[in-house]
Amino acid sequence: MASDGNVNNSPYSPILETSRIFSELCDQSERLNLPPEVQASKDRVSFSTSHNEIYFPIPFKESETLAALKGVEGSVAAAIADLRFGRGASPRSVQVSLEGATAFGCQAYMAKVDGLSKLDSAVKAKLKDTDLLAAQSNGYRRMSANLYKTKNPGEFFHIHGSLEATSTFNMIGLEGHRPDLTDYEEVIKVIESRVQKYSAAELEEMNKERRQAGVTALKHEDFIKTPHGRLNVEEPAWKVTRLPGDLPPTPFPTNRSGSTKILEGVKVLELCRIIAGPTITRILAEYGADVLKITSPHLSDVPFFQVDGNMGKHAADLDLKSEPKRQEFEKLLAEADVIVDGYRPGALEKLGYGPQAMAALAEKRGKGIVYVNENCFGYEGEWADRAGWQQIADCKTMILKEANTWKGHRNRMGPRPIHGPLDPSRSPFPISDYGTGCMGAIAALSGLYHRAKTGGSYHGTASLMHYDLLLFAVGQYPPAVQEELRAAQPPEFFQLRHCDSVDRISSTVLKSMQARFPHLYTPAGVGSGDGRQPLTERWFSHAYNADVEVVRPVAVVEGVENRFVRASRPNGADRASWEGFRAEEGDVRKC
Repeated sequence: MASDGNVNNSPYSPILETSRIFSELCDQSERLNLPPEVQASKDRVSFSTSHNEIYFPIPFKESETLAALKGVEGSVAAAIADLRFGRGASPRSVQVSLEGATAFGCQAYMAKVDGLSKLDSAVKAKLKDTDLLAAQSNGYRRMSANLYKTKNPGEFFHIHGSLEATSTFNMIGLEGHRPDLTDYEEVIKVIESRVQKYSAAELEEMNKERRQAGVTALKHEDFIKTPHGRLNVEEPAWKVTRLPGDLPPTPFPTNRSGSTKILEGVKVLELCRIIAGPTITRILAEYGADVLKITSPHLSDVPFFQVDGNMGKHAADLDLKSEPKRQEFEKLLAEADVIVDGYRPGALEKLGYGPQAMAALAEKRGKGIVYVNENCFGYEGEWADRAGWQQIADCKTMILKEANTWKGHRNRMGPRPIHGPLDPSRSPFPISDYGTGCMGAIAALSGLYHRAKTGGSYHGTASLMHYDLLLFAVGQYPPAVQEELRAAQPPEFFQLRHCDSVDRISSTVLKSMQARFPHLYTPAGVGSGDGRQPLTERWFSHAYNADVEVVRPVAVVEGVENRFVRASRPNGADRASWEGFRAEEGDVRKC
């Protein structure tokens, strides 16, 4: 699949490369179990760009790959629209802009509450505090999820305290809380000095014993030589398989409102945290599904990610370890069409709610179900049951070595500070989270299509690792394009270190992108000057009692309403009920 994007030495074209990636994904329709219309109608999908720029300062084709995935998503949506509303004289058109796909790839960093973004310290006062263990709000504890040197030269290990921190800190001999330690550089020095007492192999064993998420940062060529890498590099980017049971087709609910939302009346239960899983259901909400997010009031979650991730949904708290709450949950299950599971592998199976159990429930009730899993390391191989997050997948597969090689050429750029040829870099935004979310949404949409067309229940799987492997299969930018990208970066970009926090990396890159590409950041309600609408939209959120600004839906499908019907809310803001979706809520789309 790899291509450098140059054909007959012609200049690199983001649009042509996006079309190539999209076409090759469509050519895998049978392997990906996509509706047959996706391949048959691929010529009806078009990609556009207003400025023909490469936006993310990394060597991988992120905008192009995300746009191609959005094209596939729109194609499946069009196939569902034909099933539900009837086919026209010609296939429905689908349009995707590279600017929209770019905004999608960093949408949490474009979201705002009352004009404040994730990186504004004052935003905390606007949010519900779901950071129950201070893994996000405390500077020391936040750095329990970070990349550090080990005792072996040139070797790096990404410890990851997830949303808890203490277990990881205790593992390397540090206290879980250090109220005396507030200086950023001192925090890094204290933690890295402890990590450097161990080799990566020793840290791997310690992680395994304590079931922590940390991993060794591998080069791509080393990853694909591991048993897990060898197996998974041959796997498709996502899967949709039929679950046991012989059920007749389940038609889409009768459309009584006259709308053209393809998922109107479809009930989706979300059991996820952070970004990738909630992105799956955010996309389903765009297409009109009733998405009910269920979280435990006893589990931490990142407060700001809910601003973007909970758009279009209801959000309720239920502790599934409590028998009365389980009974409430099982009443919801009885009506659910889709379940999205983004928790640690096996967690919901232990509670009795895994895909096989849900297939049995579907058989008993006589209506198929679509179950979508999202995880870090995929579903085959020795690491399939390991927990992980976006940075963990990036470290284990490929991103660090390639970004390091790319930034290693910065000495050509003149007298800029460097930190050594082996100082690795990380993605400036959780882009693989959003790519995985799009793949999971495609799997869910495909499952719903097959359930309506041929019957049965379906299991969709998507993982952060497989999105990263897709990126690598797509290939990197041509050398000349990479050189141009490097030349465009400010000195601060090259001063970023392996041990800098996610927020420092993100804020540095975001500031540069805002300066270079102001058209991406035109506020909602303000004209872009080129006739195009802004990439974000603004709502008044009743739950936040403030305006929220979020990235608008990306795929434009002919004859399909792809838009939100309600603003975001924090976790636990609603009742655990399907009835509330028909009620007037007080949220208002402002622009």
